[in-house]
Amino acid sequence: MSPTKKKQVAKKNTKKQESVKKPITKKAKITKKKTDDEAKQKLFLPKIEKVTINIGVGEAGERLNKAESVIKSLTNHKPIQTLSKTTNKDWGLRKRMPIGCKVTLRGKDADEFLKEALSTRENKIADYSFDEQGNISFGIPDHTLFKSQKYDPKIGIFGMDVCITMKKPGYRVKKRRISRAHIPSRYTVNKDETMKFFQDNFNVEVIQ
Repeated sequence: MSPTKKKQVAKKNTKKQESVKKPITKKAKITKKKTDDEAKQKLFLPKIEKVTINIGVGEAGERLNKAESVIKSLTNHKPIQTLSKTTNKDWGLRKRMPIGCKVTLRGKDADEFLKEALSTRENKIADYSFDEQGNISFGIPDHTLFKSQKYDPKIGIFGMDVCITMKKPGYRVKKRRISRAHIPSRYTVNKDETMKFFQDNFNVEVIQ
């Protein structure tokens, strides 16, 4: 056999040896199991779905325009108007009349706003602000409590409501339009899980 052919045969043998799968050791099995368990645990951890900031004015016109400018300066997002659902003569309301404005934030924008909003309350939230589905609602009486805001006599002072909606991965199965299905209780968020989430991620103190 010529030396060139011997080299070719040797290369083929080395390729075959490399293609053979190495047996999985016990350490590899343990680490794989740990990663699988961690991935499963992450599936059941709650997270913020959205943050809604709402300012109720009760009337259309100049005051509503001022409220919209306040929300826009706080969130850098264009607000939408909220409309009255009923007619009430005592309050001077008619159906579909603009009475306020709101903005919905998600992702990093929601996290950044929440840090500022919670700082206006010294990172303290009352126990009754949490509902049984894990959502949170609290009020901020004065928009000038935010560090980025200053009092302007032309605008005045506006309070606002902050509503935080929580969820777990997989919860959209219950809300989607196509192939909607019931989900187990482990995919729903409860009050205690939300409290722990905000204590760990935002250093929030829950006041009983």
